Amino acid sequence: MPRGDKSSYTDKQKRQAEHIEEGYEHRGVPEKEAERRAWATVNKETHGGKKSGSGRGTKEDHSPSRKGGRLGGAASAKRPASERSRSAKKAAKTRKRRAA
Repeated sequence: MPRGDKSSYTDKQKRQAEHIEEGYEHRGVPEKEAERRAWATVNKETHGGKKSGSGRGTKEDHSPSRKGGRLGGAASAKRPASERSRSAKKAAKTRKRRAA
């Protein structure tokens, strides 16, 4: 099987990778890098392709997903309260303008 072949992945794993990739692209990550990161995350969570049969019963590990959220929260907490408040107000104003 050539490298990059996704035939050994389940439909669920493919959907997961697509969803993760969209999230990265939404944050401005280039398309190829987003795809690479998405499949790396799926591989780490599900331990690779599941269709082969061997190792199919291994549990999923969701720590990579939690790690991203935790890092984001830590970065935000380092900023002063006044700065967080200002950017939150700016974001709310932008959302309000887009909704109108």
